[in-house]
Amino acid sequence: MPQTPHIVSDVMTQTVVAVGRDAPFKEIVRTMEQWKVSALPVLEGEGRVIGVVSEADLLPKEEFRDSDPSLLEQRGRLSDVAKAGAATAAELMSTPAITVHPGATLAQVARIMAVQHVKRLPVVDDIGMLQGIVSRADLLKVFLRSDEDIEEEVRRTVVSYLFPAFSHTIHVNVHDGVVTLRGHIRDTSLISVAVRLVRAVEGVVDVEPRLTGESARPAAPGGAP
Repeated sequence: MPQTPHIVSDVMTQTVVAVGRDAPFKEIVRTMEQWKVSALPVLEGEGRVIGVVSEADLLPKEEFRDSDPSLLEQRGRLSDVAKAGAATAAELMSTPAITVHPGATLAQVARIMAVQHVKRLPVVDDIGMLQGIVSRADLLKVFLRSDEDIEEEVRRTVVSYLFPAFSHTIHVNVHDGVVTLRGHIRDTSLISVAVRLVRAVEGVVDVEPRLTGESARPAAPGGAP
């Protein structure tokens, strides 16, 4: 069977820059600039994540700096108007923080980022203590796997599993993450299964099945030949 997918703890950054709830506005800006990050976890106590402050949370102060929003605009953008007058991380942060656990799969995290429109997520343990941070760039690390590594895993976890009697006749070639399968198999209905399993191997960009064989024939009525 294919091996267990990579999880957040495999790719996350463990050294995390964060701020406390009382961090002033300018300290937040300086920290983001110094560490070249677009968002910071906000911590309380011994390291429990209570929110996240991002560049988007800071921009209303500049947007409304030299103008007063109309009453209609205030009603439609209550949160932004409030943040324009905020001075600390506690007043600026988005809360509750969207977080993930170290054991979440990369696919799960990618879905959360896409749905929530965020670029990075704090990684927390079961009691909400900060363990690291995972970014979009971290999720793409699986595509840095070598072609040789991918080929070995495809042979071991897909070809040998699906076609044990024919594995020696099936050729696996990987170039820039694109996996090509060539050879003759007994049942072509397994080709779609093989493609699905190969796609699940992390680092695979695409699959080109060039397998030949015979389609499984349904049994004749009454067992007749």
